[in-house]
Amino acid sequence: MAERLISRGVVRLAVEVQGEGLPVVLLHGLTATRRYVVMGSRLLERSGHRVITYDARGHGRSSPAERPDAYEYRDLVGDLEAVMDALGVERAVLAGASMGAHTALALALRAPQRVAALVVITPAYAPDEHDDPARLARWDALAEGLRQGGVEGFVRAYGEPRTAPAYRETVLKVIRQRLALHEHPEAVADALRVVPRSRPFGALEELRAIEMPTLVVASNDAADPGHPQALGERYAQLIPGARLILDQPGHSPIAWQGSQLSRLIAEVAGRASL
Repeated sequence: MAERLISRGVVRLAVEVQGEGLPVVLLHGLTATRRYVVMGSRLLERSGHRVITYDARGHGRSSPAERPDAYEYRDLVGDLEAVMDALGVERAVLAGASMGAHTALALALRAPQRVAALVVITPAYAPDEHDDPARLARWDALAEGLRQGGVEGFVRAYGEPRTAPAYRETVLKVIRQRLALHEHPEAVADALRVVPRSRPFGALEELRAIEMPTLVVASNDAADPGHPQALGERYAQLIPGARLILDQPGHSPIAWQGSQLSRLIAEVAGRASL
């Protein structure tokens, strides 16, 4: 199916649907696009799933929000529901990375009847550190770098990646590739200020209310220190019955491996009930 636009108010969300079968919605992270969840893998479609991907508001080929501050999780969750409604999907498996993971969790907590299963990839929301001034200042610097200097301005603000040396070149390459795909970089800059200040839910203890099959994928800190492995482990501990997947020593993160990640999503989808 070719790309289509789904409207929610003035926002136009660029959506793509591939395959037939159990619906799976893939949700990307902040500054990414719909390409960056399973990295182009078609395994889910080939294994009998209806795969729905879309660019979050202001990202990729989707239009900016109506206001610079309209990138909170309540806005992102509303967009997710609008996409599902427009496609006639009452209940779906949700698989999201970072911002996408938090969006999926927020919907699962608010409207569990709409979520058949969850795949939570590299979560980063830590309520106790959420309002840390240094953390927010870094996000603001990235926003300003992108707004004033484009992709290279963002890279300069980002600085030397805090990853292990073996991953630094890859990280910078992917940052440039991701940011080059946005039609409205000023909207991504707005999101960079708003999303890190928004709370998808309150305390982590709220995760104990999740009842659907859940998989948590946590990356090792050497490759992805911005999404601490210990935090992913904590999410998995709190969500009843959640399965935790960690990286194998000496291998790149599973969150970066589209085919392997797709297999894990398919496994969780096999436990879902619609």
